Amino acid sequence: MTFQETLDFLYKQLPVFHREGASAYKKDLTRTLQLLEFLGNPHHHFKSIHVAGTNGKGSSSHFLASILQEAGYKTGLYTSPHIKHFGERIKINGSFINEQFVIDFVKRISPLLEEIEPSFFELTVAMAFQYFAENKVDIVVVETGLGGRLDSTNVIAPLACLITNISYDHADLLGNTLGEIAREKAGIIKKNITVVISERQKEIENVFIETAKGLNSKISFASDNIIVSKEGYSKDKMLVKVIDAERIYELESGLTGEYQLKNIAGVLNVITILQNQGFIITEENVERGISNITTNTGLKGRWQKISDNPLIICDIAHNEAGIAEVINSIYELKISPIHIVIGMVKDKDIDKVLAILPNHAYYYFTQAHTPRALSSEDLRIKALGYNLKGEVFENVNEALENAKLKGTSNDLIIVCGSTFLIAEVDGI
Repeated sequence: MTFQETLDFLYKQLPVFHREGASAYKKDLTRTLQLLEFLGNPHHHFKSIHVAGTNGKGSSSHFLASILQEAGYKTGLYTSPHIKHFGERIKINGSFINEQFVIDFVKRISPLLEEIEPSFFELTVAMAFQYFAENKVDIVVVETGLGGRLDSTNVIAPLACLITNISYDHADLLGNTLGEIAREKAGIIKKNITVVISERQKEIENVFIETAKGLNSKISFASDNIIVSKEGYSKDKMLVKVIDAERIYELESGLTGEYQLKNIAGVLNVITILQNQGFIITEENVERGISNITTNTGLKGRWQKISDNPLIICDIAHNEAGIAEVINSIYELKISPIHIVIGMVKDKDIDKVLAILPNHAYYYFTQAHTPRALSSEDLRIKALGYNLKGEVFENVNEALENAKLKGTSNDLIIVCGSTFLIAEVDGI
């Protein structure tokens, strides 16, 4: 099989969460462990950092990988979902997984597929860990998929854990309260391993404190120790001031959404832990890693600018907390009129998102080509209940073109609501 035929085979044969939703999620580590045992337990052969959270875990994972790359470490990075190319999920020093490796891996593992019936995610975790082990990486940054406690990635013994913002998402799988969701995320905390919490959230802080205490794990709330503030913008970078216990300094962030400030604090806290464990990471490595994140890792879809005139920003924000951060960043720009191209999937809390969207913006309702997508017309009708007005379009690029025609070169266009929608934007 070719690379594309191999991927088509996996999508067809295995339950895939990003297409099927909750029915593809398996709350059990058994199949992952069976796959890894068949492969000789590759996850025992590399060092790692484990990252969980509702929003910010992808950006934080890429920041960490970028800094480690700048420090000269051969760095693996496992994240999900991908936006444009399957290889975004599994990278070493920013380069996609070798396509022939994927073909050979699937051929090797195929006798097990019918026997244990893994999900697509479970298989990609095993694939990634085998790839990293065979390529003898120095360290791997591993982002969880859903939750943490029962996530397929939760088989590693990391050097440190990082948990980012906790908010409402996947409530049908993780819990209906922030406390329940936090307990699932806290499942990545390991005995005697330091955990960093990017942001202290009063209503759930005790979940992490108690979990860490029960495992004799040191806990650090980054927002208590490190103050990260925005100073302004320079070209395509966000200027950031950092105040920690030892010094005050400035950074240029390659990700410019203001919500990255919380993520950067957590990342810097983790880097200090690695330095204390013997990793040689200089101030210059940190500065360059934060600044060069998109060049080093190829990260897409986080407040990503695809045009200057008009200014077009794409962001994969898809839940209430993520959209709230996008709205804050919109207001920071002080640009109007605002055009918002939006599409969502059916299993999100759509009403909570619509309730916080600005009603002075003009909307272009659309949908991604996935079975999980809410139809653009249904989204428009729901939005009317929140006084959000606009038009319906069959696909995101048609919507985007109409937004450009309706506006002027001085307007602001935002594309958001779904990772799958951003994946279909031309030019991403």
